[in-house]
Amino acid sequence: MIHVAVSGAAGRMGGLICAAVAGATDLELVGAYDPVAGGEVCGVTVAAAPEALAGADVVVEFTTPDVVLDNLAHWRRLGANAVVGTSGFDEARLAALRDAWGDGPPNCLVVPNFSIGAVLMMRLAEIAAPHFAAAEVIELHHDRKADAPSGTALATAARIAAAAPNQRRTVESAELIPGARGASASGVPVHAVRLPGLVAHQEVLLGNPGEWLTIRHDTTDRGVFVPGVLLGIRTVAGLPEPVTVGLEEVLGL
Repeated sequence: MIHVAVSGAAGRMGGLICAAVAGATDLELVGAYDPVAGGEVCGVTVAAAPEALAGADVVVEFTTPDVVLDNLAHWRRLGANAVVGTSGFDEARLAALRDAWGDGPPNCLVVPNFSIGAVLMMRLAEIAAPHFAAAEVIELHHDRKADAPSGTALATAARIAAAAPNQRRTVESAELIPGARGASASGVPVHAVRLPGLVAHQEVLLGNPGEWLTIRHDTTDRGVFVPGVLLGIRTVAGLPEPVTVGLEEVLGL
């Protein structure tokens, strides 16, 4: 039995994860943390102090970019493995996390997107990138998302750049309005859309003279992230590195 706690338990994803853990036969929900909420979730008191999660084997972290590194420092001190769904982990933040986390055990798994379809979308973009002159990423999310661009977009851009370091465009357009060409993430233009009614969507566009390829993934229900989170909970302790990014290692990709 794996003892699991959820950080950010009062949020939309936090509540889903608490319910999924409570309903799994091989997992036990032993703690819930959210500094701005009280009450209970799935029969567990939502604590306002991180120390309340002592005794958890795994802490699932679904909070906000401004507090995630401090929270992970708490879980490291408690000796808990961490599965992180909080967005905003660019290369600089990942480097800071690796420095702060140090050697394992415990281990930390940072996942830009827990959707299996999104993981495959990123992998397909990485495979395709060396065969195209240039690529751009368009990500679309609901208007309550705390950051832009998304962690999935940053991870996708980093993988494209690693697979195809030279973006080869005939003309780099001048911006008549600053930001019109999007943000540069690892040298790949990324465009972030925020609108009511969206959940999580991403499109990767790859172009050559005379052809282009579109790889798109759409999420219409947050429940699609739950199987990936549960997979992370069950496998994080056995990962070969103290800090791992993405579900690819777990899925054999």
